[in-house]
Amino acid sequence: MRTRPVGERAVLAEVDSPEESAALADWLADAGLEADDVVPAARTVLLDGVDPGRAMALLETWPGGSAVRARRTVDIPVSYDGPDLPLVARRWEVSVDEVVRRHTSLTFTSAFCGFAPGFAYLAGLPEAWWLPRLADPRPRVPAGSVAIAGEWCGVYPTASPGGWLLLGTTDVALWDAASAEPALLAPGTQVRFVSA
Repeated sequence: MRTRPVGERAVLAEVDSPEESAALADWLADAGLEADDVVPAARTVLLDGVDPGRAMALLETWPGGSAVRARRTVDIPVSYDGPDLPLVARRWEVSVDEVVRRHTSLTFTSAFCGFAPGFAYLAGLPEAWWLPRLADPRPRVPAGSVAIAGEWCGVYPTASPGGWLLLGTTDVALWDAASAEPALLAPGTQVRFVSA
């Protein structure tokens, strides 16, 4: 892990994988650090509103690893009717039914949220199944679209432009600003997709 101060009241920790980033953020939640916020990302964790010296000393005691305490498991029903299912099947060299079987066989972990309120980057797609984004992003991806891109799986909480490969759709609400925990798929949440 590499650490560096960011301004007068923040520290950035750099790790090697999304799994380590999620594990570090999880460990910090129990480590007694006084912070305004701890923000995991793909390969970094930002500790905001901290005493940099104390935060960096605490980070030196992190045992490492990628284990994350599962906060809860959320099952998301999906209508597998996405326009990119045939493309994914061709690239994986399997049938469309097998794409659905593979996707529903996995348990994903919300590594971090970003891009839009409620958009969780879900880790857990085997490397052999990683596929690039579309060369030309769509000007509008419908809300509720379940998609993959690179190492990630995600669900679009609102309509927006996007270049991820669309597998299907869900009606599950991913963001509720009035809730005590607005993001349904907050970091650490285990996520399973179920064919509707």
